[in-house]
Amino acid sequence: MTFSVKRFMAIFQKDLKDLYRNMYVSSTALMPIVFAVIYSRVGEVPLAMYLFVITLSLALVGTFLQCAIIAEEKEKNTLRGLMLSPATLTEILAGKSAVTIVITVIVTAVSMLIMGFSFAGSGWLIAGIVLSLIFFIALGTWMGLITRSVMEASVYILPVMFIFGMANMFIGLVDQFSFLQVLEYTPGIQLEEIAKLGDAGAGFDELWKPFAIIGAWVAAMLVLASVTFKKRMMD
Repeated sequence: MTFSVKRFMAIFQKDLKDLYRNMYVSSTALMPIVFAVIYSRVGEVPLAMYLFVITLSLALVGTFLQCAIIAEEKEKNTLRGLMLSPATLTEILAGKSAVTIVITVIVTAVSMLIMGFSFAGSGWLIAGIVLSLIFFIALGTWMGLITRSVMEASVYILPVMFIFGMANMFIGLVDQFSFLQVLEYTPGIQLEEIAKLGDAGAGFDELWKPFAIIGAWVAAMLVLASVTFKKRMMD
């Protein structure tokens, strides 16, 4: 079955309208912007602070919106009908993910504009952000499939926000709490590594490792989300 742009757009428009009506979910997207406003007033902002807001946007907005969109379908008992409709798995996931991608990109761009950060000459960082966004959307898709309501999704997002969204903040405590060393492998920390190496003029021979780590996260989460989605279709 070929990809149908018409079905894709129908899913996209429906989810965009549902999100607009749900003020609790849509207001969550404002949190990274609030942080951006606060940090923009502290004077000279270090690179790590920019990366913290970017990662928070990806984790909180990307993951939570995607999770909430799918969880709301389940809460209304409309997800099963969508799965059994003529729409393919690709069309369903693409339509729902497109809403999340658009809003996440807008929130991230606005946050960086407020903080005065320019992506000019940051090609490697942009590539890392795009790759990380795929991971967070896949994570949100999987979380949406295993949760039963938007309220439950709002609880599930908390550990994601702390582990993946705020890893840049907690990584400084590694010397005191050795178990936090696992945070070094989270996408947010790898984005910071990519930014630092990119600013130093490093080539892919040095940048391949953080990209490979983020890529491994992406591959694992895409497989998990796909398997869970197909399982829900057969339940």
